[in-house]
Amino acid sequence: MATVFEQTGRESAPMLPLLAGAPSRTVAWRSGQAVTAATFLAHVRQVAAALPEAIGAVNLCEDRYAFLVAFTALVLRGQVNLLPPSRAPHAVDDVMGNHPGCYAIGELALDPAPAGYLRLPLLDETSPAYGEVPTVAADAVVAIGYTSGSTGKPKPNIKTWGSFHASNLGNIQMLHRVIGSPFDVVATVPPQHMYGMEMSVVMPLMSEVSVHAGRPFFPADVAAALASMPEPRVLVTTPVHLRALVESGVQLPSLAAFVSATAPMPVELAVAAEQRFGAALCEVFGSTETCVFASRRTATEEEWSLYDGVTLHSQPDGTLVDAPQLAEPMALADIVTLHGEGRRFRLCGRNTDLLEIAGKRASLGDLNRRLLAIDGVTDGVLFQLDEPDPSGVRRIAGLVVAPGLTAESVLGALRAAMDPVFLPRPLRVVDALPRNETGKLPRGALLALVQR
Repeated sequence: MATVFEQTGRESAPMLPLLAGAPSRTVAWRSGQAVTAATFLAHVRQVAAALPEAIGAVNLCEDRYAFLVAFTALVLRGQVNLLPPSRAPHAVDDVMGNHPGCYAIGELALDPAPAGYLRLPLLDETSPAYGEVPTVAADAVVAIGYTSGSTGKPKPNIKTWGSFHASNLGNIQMLHRVIGSPFDVVATVPPQHMYGMEMSVVMPLMSEVSVHAGRPFFPADVAAALASMPEPRVLVTTPVHLRALVESGVQLPSLAAFVSATAPMPVELAVAAEQRFGAALCEVFGSTETCVFASRRTATEEEWSLYDGVTLHSQPDGTLVDAPQLAEPMALADIVTLHGEGRRFRLCGRNTDLLEIAGKRASLGDLNRRLLAIDGVTDGVLFQLDEPDPSGVRRIAGLVVAPGLTAESVLGALRAAMDPVFLPRPLRVVDALPRNETGKLPRGALLALVQR
Protein backbone atom coordinates (compact mmCIF):
# COMPACT_ATOMS: atom_id res chain seq x y z
CA MET A 1 0.00 0.00 0.00
CA ALA A 2 3.01 2.33 0.06
CA THR A 3 2.16 3.64 -3.41
CA VAL A 4 -1.08 5.07 -2.04
CA PHE A 5 0.92 7.83 -0.37
CA GLU A 6 3.12 8.75 -3.33
CA GLN A 7 2.67 12.21 -4.76
CA THR A 8 2.09 12.85 -8.45
CA GLY A 9 5.72 13.80 -8.95
CA ARG A 10 4.87 17.14 -10.58
CA GLU A 11 7.48 19.62 -9.38
CA SER A 12 5.25 22.53 -10.43
CA ALA A 13 2.28 21.57 -8.23
CA PRO A 14 0.90 24.83 -6.79
CA MET A 15 0.96 25.53 -3.06
CA LEU A 16 -2.38 26.19 -1.41
CA PRO A 17 -3.04 27.72 2.03
CA LEU A 18 -3.68 25.51 5.05
CA LEU A 19 -6.34 27.92 6.30
CA ALA A 20 -8.42 30.69 4.73
CA GLY A 21 -9.25 34.07 6.18
CA ALA A 22 -7.91 36.61 8.64
CA PRO A 23 -6.56 35.67 12.10
CA SER A 24 -9.66 37.12 13.75
CA ARG A 25 -12.26 35.17 11.79
CA THR A 26 -14.18 32.42 13.60
CA VAL A 27 -13.34 28.84 12.61
CA ALA A 28 -15.42 26.98 15.21
CA TRP A 29 -17.75 27.32 18.18
CA ARG A 30 -17.03 25.38 21.39
CA SER A 31 -19.35 25.61 24.40
CA GLY A 32 -20.84 28.78 22.98
CA GLN A 33 -17.42 30.45 22.57
CA ALA A 34 -15.88 31.47 19.25
CA VAL A 35 -12.51 29.96 18.32
CA THR A 36 -10.56 32.30 16.07
CA ALA A 37 -8.29 31.27 13.23
CA ALA A 38 -5.30 32.41 15.32
CA THR A 39 -6.25 30.11 18.23
CA PHE A 40 -7.06 27.25 15.89
CA LEU A 41 -3.72 27.49 14.11
CA ALA A 42 -1.93 27.57 17.48
CA HIS A 43 -3.74 24.36 18.47
CA VAL A 44 -2.83 22.76 15.14
CA ARG A 45 0.85 23.55 15.64
CA GLN A 46 0.69 22.25 19.23
CA VAL A 47 -0.73 18.89 18.12
CA ALA A 48 1.51 18.61 15.04
CA ALA A 49 4.59 18.91 17.26
CA ALA A 50 3.36 15.97 19.38
CA LEU A 51 2.70 13.56 16.48
CA PRO A 52 5.05 10.61 15.92
CA GLU A 53 6.75 9.96 12.60
CA ALA A 54 4.41 7.83 10.49
CA ILE A 55 2.72 7.60 7.12
CA GLY A 56 -0.67 8.53 8.55
CA ALA A 57 -3.25 8.04 11.28
CA VAL A 58 -6.83 6.86 11.66
CA ASN A 59 -8.63 10.00 12.86
CA LEU A 60 -11.11 8.81 15.50
CA CYS A 61 -11.94 12.17 17.09
CA GLU A 62 -15.64 12.47 17.91
CA ASP A 63 -15.62 16.13 18.92
CA ARG A 64 -15.67 17.98 15.61
CA TYR A 65 -13.22 20.66 16.73
CA ALA A 66 -10.79 18.01 17.97
CA PHE A 67 -11.17 16.25 14.61
CA LEU A 68 -10.54 19.51 12.76
CA VAL A 69 -7.37 20.17 14.77
CA ALA A 70 -6.08 16.59 14.37
CA PHE A 71 -6.93 16.54 10.66
CA THR A 72 -5.04 19.77 9.99
CA ALA A 73 -2.10 18.79 12.22
CA LEU A 74 -1.67 15.59 10.24
CA VAL A 75 -1.74 17.57 6.99
CA LEU A 76 0.85 19.98 8.39
CA ARG A 77 3.13 17.03 9.23
CA GLY A 78 2.70 15.49 5.79
CA GLN A 79 0.70 12.56 7.16
CA VAL A 80 -2.52 11.10 5.79
CA ASN A 81 -5.89 11.11 7.56
CA LEU A 82 -7.32 7.59 7.30
CA LEU A 83 -11.11 7.67 7.51
CA PRO A 84 -12.78 4.31 8.21
CA PRO A 85 -16.47 3.81 7.33
CA SER A 86 -17.24 3.76 11.07
CA ARG A 87 -15.45 3.91 14.42
CA ALA A 88 -16.37 0.27 15.15
CA PRO A 89 -13.25 -1.67 16.24
CA HIS A 90 -13.41 -4.10 13.32
CA ALA A 91 -13.65 -1.24 10.79
CA VAL A 92 -10.68 0.56 12.39
CA ASP A 93 -8.64 -2.65 12.48
CA ASP A 94 -9.35 -3.30 8.80
CA VAL A 95 -8.14 0.16 7.78
CA MET A 96 -5.04 -0.03 9.97
CA GLY A 97 -4.27 -3.45 8.52
CA ASN A 98 -4.38 -1.93 5.03
CA HIS A 99 -1.84 0.75 6.00
CA PRO A 100 1.09 -0.75 7.93
CA GLY A 101 2.98 1.80 9.99
CA CYS A 102 -0.01 4.00 10.74
CA TYR A 103 -1.43 4.79 14.17
CA ALA A 104 -4.78 6.04 15.53
CA ILE A 105 -5.54 9.38 17.16
CA GLY A 106 -8.54 10.61 19.16
CA GLU A 107 -9.51 12.91 22.00
CA LEU A 108 -11.13 10.23 24.22
CA ALA A 109 -9.71 7.45 26.37
CA LEU A 110 -10.76 4.31 24.46
CA ASP A 111 -11.15 0.84 25.96
CA PRO A 112 -10.21 -1.20 24.07
CA ALA A 113 -7.97 1.16 22.12
CA PRO A 114 -6.44 0.43 18.70
CA ALA A 115 -2.78 -0.53 18.64
CA GLY A 116 -0.57 2.54 18.84
CA TYR A 117 -3.46 4.79 19.90
CA LEU A 118 -2.43 8.39 20.58
CA ARG A 119 -4.68 10.55 22.70
CA LEU A 120 -4.90 14.14 21.51
CA PRO A 121 -2.96 16.52 23.78
CA LEU A 122 -5.07 18.85 25.91
CA LEU A 123 -5.61 21.99 23.84
CA ASP A 124 -4.48 24.93 25.96
CA GLU A 125 -6.23 28.28 25.89
CA THR A 126 -3.20 30.36 25.01
CA SER A 127 -2.91 31.72 21.50
CA PRO A 128 0.57 32.62 20.29
CA ALA A 129 1.12 35.00 17.41
CA TYR A 130 -0.71 33.95 14.23
CA GLY A 131 2.38 34.05 12.06
CA GLU A 132 2.44 33.06 8.43
CA VAL A 133 -0.20 30.56 7.32
CA PRO A 134 1.50 27.35 6.11
CA THR A 135 0.87 26.13 2.58
CA VAL A 136 0.36 22.60 1.27
CA ALA A 137 1.14 21.21 -2.18
CA ALA A 138 -2.01 20.76 -4.25
CA ASP A 139 -1.03 17.18 -5.07
CA ALA A 140 -0.31 16.19 -1.45
CA VAL A 141 -2.41 13.18 -0.38
CA VAL A 142 -4.14 14.32 2.80
CA ALA A 143 -6.96 11.80 3.29
CA ILE A 144 -8.10 8.34 2.30
CA GLY A 145 -11.84 7.92 2.76
CA TYR A 146 -13.48 4.52 2.80
CA THR A 147 -16.90 3.85 1.30
CA SER A 148 -19.69 2.85 3.68
CA GLY A 149 -19.92 -0.78 2.59
CA SER A 150 -23.61 -0.44 1.68
CA THR A 151 -22.93 -2.25 -1.60
CA GLY A 152 -20.12 -4.52 -0.44
CA LYS A 153 -16.66 -4.26 1.10
CA PRO A 154 -15.54 -0.68 1.93
CA LYS A 155 -13.12 0.69 -0.67
CA PRO A 156 -10.39 3.35 -0.23
CA ASN A 157 -10.50 6.66 -2.08
CA ILE A 158 -7.53 9.05 -2.19
CA LYS A 159 -8.07 12.78 -1.64
CA THR A 160 -5.46 15.47 -2.25
CA TRP A 161 -5.33 18.98 -0.83
CA GLY A 162 -6.05 20.34 -4.30
CA SER A 163 -9.04 18.06 -4.85
CA PHE A 164 -10.57 19.25 -1.58
CA HIS A 165 -10.06 22.87 -2.62
CA ALA A 166 -11.80 22.15 -5.94
CA SER A 167 -14.75 20.31 -4.42
CA ASN A 168 -15.17 22.97 -1.72
CA LEU A 169 -15.44 25.68 -4.36
CA GLY A 170 -18.53 23.98 -5.79
CA ASN A 171 -20.15 23.54 -2.37
CA ILE A 172 -19.48 27.08 -1.19
CA GLN A 173 -20.71 28.61 -4.45
CA MET A 174 -23.95 26.62 -4.18
CA LEU A 175 -24.59 27.77 -0.61
CA HIS A 176 -23.62 31.37 -1.40
CA ARG A 177 -26.31 31.41 -4.08
CA VAL A 178 -28.85 30.25 -1.50
CA ILE A 179 -27.92 32.26 1.60
CA GLY A 180 -24.91 34.47 0.95
CA SER A 181 -21.76 34.55 3.07
CA PRO A 182 -20.45 34.02 5.70
CA PHE A 183 -22.49 31.46 7.65
CA ASP A 184 -22.26 28.97 10.50
CA VAL A 185 -22.71 25.18 10.28
CA VAL A 186 -24.13 22.60 12.66
CA ALA A 187 -23.72 19.01 11.42
CA THR A 188 -25.38 15.80 12.60
CA VAL A 189 -23.09 13.63 10.44
CA PRO A 190 -19.65 12.36 11.52
CA PRO A 191 -16.57 14.12 10.09
CA GLN A 192 -15.09 10.76 9.02
CA HIS A 193 -17.82 10.38 6.38
CA MET A 194 -16.90 12.16 3.13
CA TYR A 195 -20.11 14.22 3.15
CA GLY A 196 -19.39 15.29 6.73
CA MET A 197 -15.77 15.91 5.76
CA GLU A 198 -16.73 18.23 2.91
CA MET A 199 -19.40 20.20 4.76
CA SER A 200 -17.99 20.43 8.29
CA VAL A 201 -14.19 20.08 7.97
CA VAL A 202 -13.04 21.21 4.53
CA MET A 203 -15.52 24.11 4.35
CA PRO A 204 -14.43 25.78 7.64
CA LEU A 205 -10.77 25.37 6.62
CA MET A 206 -11.07 26.74 3.10
CA SER A 207 -13.91 29.29 3.36
CA GLU A 208 -15.30 32.01 5.62
CA VAL A 209 -17.43 29.44 7.45
CA SER A 210 -17.50 28.40 11.10
CA VAL A 211 -18.65 25.05 12.50
CA HIS A 212 -20.15 23.83 15.76
CA ALA A 213 -17.77 21.53 17.65
CA GLY A 214 -20.36 18.90 18.51
CA ARG A 215 -22.36 16.31 16.61
CA PRO A 216 -25.85 16.64 18.10
CA PHE A 217 -28.09 13.61 17.69
CA PHE A 218 -31.41 14.16 19.47
CA PRO A 219 -33.72 16.93 18.20
CA ALA A 220 -33.39 18.96 21.41
CA ASP A 221 -29.59 18.78 21.14
CA VAL A 222 -29.75 19.99 17.53
CA ALA A 223 -31.89 22.95 18.60
CA ALA A 224 -29.47 23.79 21.44
CA ALA A 225 -26.44 23.61 19.13
CA LEU A 226 -28.06 25.93 16.61
CA ALA A 227 -29.10 28.36 19.35
CA SER A 228 -25.48 28.61 20.55
CA MET A 229 -24.36 30.06 17.20
CA PRO A 230 -25.09 33.33 15.41
CA GLU A 231 -27.10 33.69 12.22
CA PRO A 232 -27.16 32.75 9.40
CA ARG A 233 -27.20 29.08 10.38
CA VAL A 234 -27.01 26.00 8.12
CA LEU A 235 -27.91 22.50 9.33
CA VAL A 236 -25.99 19.69 7.59
CA THR A 237 -27.96 16.50 8.10
CA THR A 238 -29.47 13.34 6.57
CA PRO A 239 -33.02 12.22 5.71
CA VAL A 240 -33.11 9.98 8.81
CA HIS A 241 -32.12 12.83 11.13
CA LEU A 242 -34.39 15.30 9.36
CA ARG A 243 -37.43 13.05 9.71
CA ALA A 244 -36.74 12.79 13.44
CA LEU A 245 -36.63 16.59 13.67
CA VAL A 246 -39.90 17.03 11.77
CA GLU A 247 -41.74 14.38 13.78
CA SER A 248 -40.40 15.50 17.17
CA GLY A 249 -42.24 18.81 17.23
CA VAL A 250 -39.04 20.57 18.35
CA GLN A 251 -38.72 24.30 17.75
CA LEU A 252 -35.51 25.22 15.94
CA PRO A 253 -33.87 28.65 15.91
CA SER A 254 -34.09 30.46 12.59
CA LEU A 255 -32.30 28.60 9.79
CA ALA A 256 -30.92 29.87 6.51
CA ALA A 257 -30.85 26.41 4.90
CA PHE A 258 -30.67 22.66 5.35
CA VAL A 259 -28.19 20.49 3.47
CA SER A 260 -28.92 16.78 3.10
CA ALA A 261 -27.18 13.74 1.61
CA THR A 262 -26.27 10.04 2.19
CA ALA A 263 -29.71 8.73 1.13
CA PRO A 264 -32.51 9.83 -1.23
CA MET A 265 -34.65 12.61 0.23
CA PRO A 266 -38.40 11.89 -0.07
CA VAL A 267 -40.14 14.89 -1.64
CA GLU A 268 -42.85 14.89 1.02
CA LEU A 269 -40.21 15.08 3.77
CA ALA A 270 -38.44 17.97 2.03
CA VAL A 271 -41.74 19.86 1.73
CA ALA A 272 -42.63 19.16 5.37
CA ALA A 273 -39.22 20.33 6.60
CA GLU A 274 -39.36 23.57 4.60
CA GLN A 275 -42.87 24.32 5.85
CA ARG A 276 -42.06 23.35 9.44
CA PHE A 277 -38.79 25.27 9.79
CA GLY A 278 -39.02 27.96 7.11
CA ALA A 279 -35.72 27.21 5.39
CA ALA A 280 -34.70 25.92 1.96
CA LEU A 281 -33.60 22.30 1.83
CA CYS A 282 -30.66 21.73 -0.53
CA GLU A 283 -30.00 18.08 -1.35
CA VAL A 284 -26.49 17.43 -2.65
CA PHE A 285 -25.40 14.60 -4.94
CA GLY A 286 -22.05 12.86 -4.89
CA SER A 287 -20.13 9.92 -3.53
CA THR A 288 -17.01 9.08 -1.57
CA GLU A 289 -15.29 8.56 -4.91
CA THR A 290 -16.32 11.88 -6.50
CA CYS A 291 -17.25 14.22 -3.62
CA VAL A 292 -20.33 16.42 -4.20
CA PHE A 293 -20.86 17.61 -7.78
CA ALA A 294 -24.56 18.58 -8.01
CA SER A 295 -27.49 19.87 -5.95
CA ARG A 296 -31.20 20.59 -6.08
CA ARG A 297 -33.96 22.06 -3.93
CA THR A 298 -35.88 18.81 -3.57
CA ALA A 299 -39.19 20.37 -2.52
CA THR A 300 -39.48 22.21 -5.83
CA GLU A 301 -37.04 20.57 -8.26
CA GLU A 302 -36.84 17.09 -9.73
CA GLU A 303 -33.71 17.75 -11.76
CA TRP A 304 -30.21 18.09 -10.29
CA SER A 305 -28.02 21.06 -11.30
CA LEU A 306 -24.34 20.37 -11.93
CA TYR A 307 -21.65 22.43 -10.25
CA ASP A 308 -19.46 24.63 -12.47
CA GLY A 309 -16.89 22.64 -14.43
CA VAL A 310 -18.69 19.30 -14.03
CA THR A 311 -19.81 17.25 -17.02
CA LEU A 312 -21.65 13.92 -17.16
CA HIS A 313 -21.54 11.29 -19.87
CA SER A 314 -24.34 8.73 -19.87
CA GLN A 315 -23.31 5.12 -20.37
CA PRO A 316 -25.42 1.95 -20.67
CA ASP A 317 -24.32 0.74 -17.24
CA GLY A 318 -23.97 4.05 -15.41
CA THR A 319 -22.54 7.56 -15.71
CA LEU A 320 -19.04 8.95 -16.27
CA VAL A 321 -18.36 12.00 -14.07
CA ASP A 322 -15.74 14.58 -15.01
CA ALA A 323 -15.22 17.22 -12.29
CA PRO A 324 -12.52 19.72 -11.25
CA GLN A 325 -11.72 17.64 -8.13
CA LEU A 326 -11.09 14.46 -10.14
CA ALA A 327 -7.75 13.62 -11.71
CA GLU A 328 -9.61 11.59 -14.33
CA PRO A 329 -13.29 10.86 -15.08
CA MET A 330 -14.95 8.52 -12.58
CA ALA A 331 -17.58 5.90 -13.47
CA LEU A 332 -20.62 5.68 -11.17
CA ALA A 333 -23.38 3.07 -11.16
CA ASP A 334 -26.05 5.80 -11.24
CA ILE A 335 -28.12 5.94 -14.43
CA VAL A 336 -29.20 9.45 -15.46
CA THR A 337 -30.88 11.35 -18.27
CA LEU A 338 -29.34 14.71 -19.21
CA HIS A 339 -31.36 17.92 -19.65
CA GLY A 340 -30.79 21.64 -20.09
CA GLU A 341 -27.92 21.25 -22.57
CA GLY A 342 -26.25 18.78 -20.22
CA ARG A 343 -26.22 21.08 -17.16
CA ARG A 344 -29.04 19.23 -15.36
CA PHE A 345 -29.93 15.58 -14.92
CA ARG A 346 -32.58 13.27 -13.60
CA LEU A 347 -31.64 10.19 -11.62
CA CYS A 348 -33.20 7.00 -12.97
CA GLY A 349 -31.67 4.53 -10.50
CA ARG A 350 -28.49 2.48 -10.29
CA ASN A 351 -27.42 -0.39 -12.50
CA THR A 352 -27.16 -2.49 -9.33
CA ASP A 353 -30.83 -1.69 -8.61
CA LEU A 354 -32.13 -3.26 -11.81
CA LEU A 355 -33.54 -6.72 -11.15
CA GLU A 356 -34.46 -9.51 -13.53
CA ILE A 357 -36.23 -12.54 -12.08
CA ALA A 358 -38.17 -15.13 -14.09
CA GLY A 359 -37.91 -12.90 -17.15
CA LYS A 360 -39.47 -9.92 -15.38
CA ARG A 361 -37.70 -6.68 -14.58
CA ALA A 362 -38.06 -4.18 -11.75
CA SER A 363 -36.16 -1.43 -9.97
CA LEU A 364 -35.08 -2.18 -6.42
CA GLY A 365 -35.51 1.51 -5.61
CA ASP A 366 -39.12 1.41 -6.81
CA LEU A 367 -39.84 -1.75 -4.81
CA ASN A 368 -38.47 -0.07 -1.68
CA ARG A 369 -40.71 2.95 -2.24
CA ARG A 370 -43.70 0.61 -2.41
CA LEU A 371 -42.65 -1.03 0.85
CA LEU A 372 -42.28 2.28 2.66
CA ALA A 373 -45.67 3.45 1.36
CA ILE A 374 -47.50 0.72 3.32
CA ASP A 375 -49.54 2.16 6.18
CA GLY A 376 -47.87 1.24 9.47
CA VAL A 377 -44.36 0.70 8.03
CA THR A 378 -41.97 3.19 9.63
CA ASP A 379 -38.75 1.89 8.07
CA GLY A 380 -37.73 -0.95 5.84
CA VAL A 381 -35.49 -2.21 3.08
CA LEU A 382 -35.59 -4.80 0.31
CA PHE A 383 -32.35 -6.12 -1.17
CA GLN A 384 -31.18 -8.99 -3.38
CA LEU A 385 -29.41 -11.91 -1.75
CA ASP A 386 -25.93 -12.95 -2.88
CA GLU A 387 -26.56 -16.67 -3.20
CA PRO A 388 -29.19 -18.20 -5.52
CA ASP A 389 -31.86 -20.56 -4.20
CA PRO A 390 -32.05 -24.22 -5.39
CA SER A 391 -33.81 -23.06 -8.56
CA GLY A 392 -30.89 -20.76 -9.39
CA VAL A 393 -32.73 -17.51 -8.64
CA ARG A 394 -31.23 -14.76 -6.45
CA ARG A 395 -34.26 -13.90 -4.33
CA ILE A 396 -35.22 -10.64 -2.68
CA ALA A 397 -35.04 -10.41 1.14
CA GLY A 398 -36.62 -7.78 3.33
CA LEU A 399 -36.38 -6.22 6.77
CA VAL A 400 -39.19 -4.02 8.01
CA VAL A 401 -39.93 -1.91 11.07
CA ALA A 402 -43.71 -1.95 11.48
CA PRO A 403 -45.00 -1.77 15.07
CA GLY A 404 -48.29 -3.64 15.35
CA LEU A 405 -47.94 -5.42 12.00
CA THR A 406 -46.86 -8.97 11.23
CA ALA A 407 -44.68 -10.16 8.39
CA GLU A 408 -47.77 -11.80 6.86
CA SER A 409 -49.78 -8.55 6.86
CA VAL A 410 -46.89 -6.64 5.26
CA LEU A 411 -46.53 -9.36 2.62
CA GLY A 412 -50.25 -9.14 1.95
CA ALA A 413 -49.92 -5.42 1.25
CA LEU A 414 -46.89 -6.03 -0.98
CA ARG A 415 -48.79 -8.61 -3.05
CA ALA A 416 -51.18 -5.85 -4.04
CA ALA A 417 -48.32 -3.52 -4.92
CA MET A 418 -45.83 -5.64 -6.91
CA ASP A 419 -45.39 -8.73 -9.05
CA PRO A 420 -45.21 -11.89 -6.89
CA VAL A 421 -41.76 -12.84 -8.26
CA PHE A 422 -40.32 -9.81 -6.43
CA LEU A 423 -41.91 -10.53 -3.06
CA PRO A 424 -39.25 -10.77 -0.35
CA ARG A 425 -38.38 -14.28 0.81
CA PRO A 426 -37.72 -13.98 3.68
CA LEU A 427 -39.32 -10.86 5.14
CA ARG A 428 -38.54 -10.24 8.79
CA VAL A 429 -40.11 -7.71 11.15
CA VAL A 430 -37.39 -6.14 13.31
CA ASP A 431 -37.25 -3.46 15.99
CA ALA A 432 -34.82 -1.30 14.03
CA LEU A 433 -32.68 -1.42 10.90
CA PRO A 434 -28.88 -1.56 11.37
CA ARG A 435 -28.25 1.98 10.12
CA ASN A 436 -24.82 3.48 10.59
CA GLU A 437 -24.04 7.02 11.74
CA THR A 438 -25.15 8.55 8.46
CA GLY A 439 -28.30 6.44 8.12
CA LYS A 440 -26.86 4.05 5.54
CA LEU A 441 -27.37 0.29 5.71
CA PRO A 442 -24.13 -1.74 5.44
CA ARG A 443 -24.83 -4.83 3.38
CA GLY A 444 -23.01 -7.13 5.79
CA ALA A 445 -25.25 -6.02 8.66
CA LEU A 446 -28.39 -6.58 6.56
CA LEU A 447 -27.34 -10.12 5.61
CA ALA A 448 -26.50 -10.94 9.21
CA LEU A 449 -29.90 -9.75 10.39
CA VAL A 450 -31.77 -11.70 7.70
CA GLN A 451 -29.82 -14.87 8.45
CA ARG A 452 -30.23 -14.58 12.22
